[in-house]
Amino acid sequence: MSNFSPSPFTVAMLWLAMAAPLAHADDPKLPIDNDDKGSVYVAPKLSPTETSVETHGATVGVQRKDGSSLYGGMDTSTTRPTYSVGGSTGGNVSFSAGAESDGKDKHGVKAGVQIKY
Repeated sequence: MSNFSPSPFTVAMLWLAMAAPLAHADDPKLPIDNDDKGSVYVAPKLSPTETSVETHGATVGVQRKDGSSLYGGMDTSTTRPTYSVGGSTGGNVSFSAGAESDGKDKHGVKAGVQIKY
């Protein structure tokens, strides 16, 4: 039997490594309809409070069995609501694109490629 005692630095690094994915977790996708072609979902934008959870908009999307998807949503957690729209293709090489804007100051476009192997 070993008397291994990790240093405080090691414990802190392990805690950060485990906590990082939880800090950037996506909002939960709640299925509305599901069939052999895919599913329709809603993902509410949630903010926990001391005694409850507040909703600040939501995203509604369609996700097919091959991985392709479309979504559109609104985030009301800031002073001006932000609207977003986007989609992705399915398969082993998936292309995605999306845009968001509050209609005034905040504008963003994103694109990406995901390769599964």
